[in-house]
Amino acid sequence: MNRTFAERIAEMNAMYKLPAHDRPALSADVADRLVKFKATLMDEVHEIDEIVKLSKEGGAPIDVAVAIADLLGDIIVYCRSEALKYGLPLEEVLDVIMDSNESKLGADGRPIYDANGKFLKGPSYWKPEPRIKALLEARMRDDG
Repeated sequence: MNRTFAERIAEMNAMYKLPAHDRPALSADVADRLVKFKATLMDEVHEIDEIVKLSKEGGAPIDVAVAIADLLGDIIVYCRSEALKYGLPLEEVLDVIMDSNESKLGADGRPIYDANGKFLKGPSYWKPEPRIKALLEARMRDDG
């Protein structure tokens, strides 16, 4: 039987005795937990420097690609596990964020970019936070 990524993360959290909630929940130690999560993410972010060095020193393209894939995969696993600790429906939150990103298109229906390639906000843009809040409030009211 193929398990979903979310199911595998739940199994991992259980195996490592990490918190897991099926609805939004914040523990009393949320600030401490976030500081530790940031430290973990920063360890991963600092691996980018090693990948840049490998690339600049002529590392084989496949080795650079593997390092990037591993970096991004680790970050996604950490983020998905962290979301489960807070009972956050991450895939649904990502859908809201993607819908918001799509609302950034210009009046002509084309993307608007800044100098770094980041999407800029078009005239139909809407902020995702109110919809994320509504999603989480609904999840907190659910009986299961």
